[in-house]
Amino acid sequence: MKCLTENQAYYSFSVENAPVLTVEQGEAFSLDTQDCYGNQVKSQDDAMDSFDWNHTNPATGPVYVEGVKKDDVICIDIQKIDLRGKSVMVTYKGCDIAQGVDASEVCLMENSNGILDIPTKKGNIQVPIKPMIGVIGVATPEPVGNAVPGDHGGNMDCNLICEGAKLYLKAYADGALVSCGDIHAVMGDGEVVSCGAETPATVTLSAAVVGEKKLPVPFLETEDLYVVIASDPDLDGAAQLAVDRIFYFLTEIAGLDKSDAGRLMSLVGNLRICQIVDPQITCRFEFPKAILTKLGFEGIK
Repeated sequence: MKCLTENQAYYSFSVENAPVLTVEQGEAFSLDTQDCYGNQVKSQDDAMDSFDWNHTNPATGPVYVEGVKKDDVICIDIQKIDLRGKSVMVTYKGCDIAQGVDASEVCLMENSNGILDIPTKKGNIQVPIKPMIGVIGVATPEPVGNAVPGDHGGNMDCNLICEGAKLYLKAYADGALVSCGDIHAVMGDGEVVSCGAETPATVTLSAAVVGEKKLPVPFLETEDLYVVIASDPDLDGAAQLAVDRIFYFLTEIAGLDKSDAGRLMSLVGNLRICQIVDPQITCRFEFPKAILTKLGFEGIK
């Protein structure tokens, strides 16, 4: 399998970034990723003022996918996420919307045997890991920093972007130029202190063109859900965009009547916040696949 090391990373999505790996459509490849701090945190005693904050959210890549043309919609199949090393979180006074945090602190956490061990002042607690990708996307016409989410993907911090999921994006350049980074062992919706359990990892992906060019991207497919992802500077704007995109998907692609789509969105759909701390806020709308299967939708071709 072709692979890239964690040193082959960059900090802005752009069509100007030269590909460092070329793969065929459907060919599996692996990317070693750094944590979102660029692996700068080595111990609990590391001082935050010594960090290089200009080199955060590194993405490994980009990868050129043969046969992908500009404006194609591609499916990125997330086959495997293998964590490497400890997880880390960095919190600071008044961090993002969790304004009650009153001290800066580095927290290192062990993850092994499917469990994240979280230290607290009252003792450790253990939670199951669910590795997910914070930053994943394709090259953009103009440079976009890796911390920023958008229609190209980027720092969406959607915790459904995990093993077994399929992420659909539009290529802005031939080859698409796929990259990813910012892996979390665990992260809750909202990411309210700007980080999850940040962890180096090896991610195995493949990518190929799909026939449905009108898919509202970024679009995610899991075992049970169809999901639209939307980012906007404003929370209301992100939520409205997510609602508009799932409505378009249900009516124009899945073929539902408009009134039926609206009723079902309100009855069985879920509008959720992915992250509320990046330069653009990201929401998603989840819709159960089983409902559409019962109504005759045969899936994305």
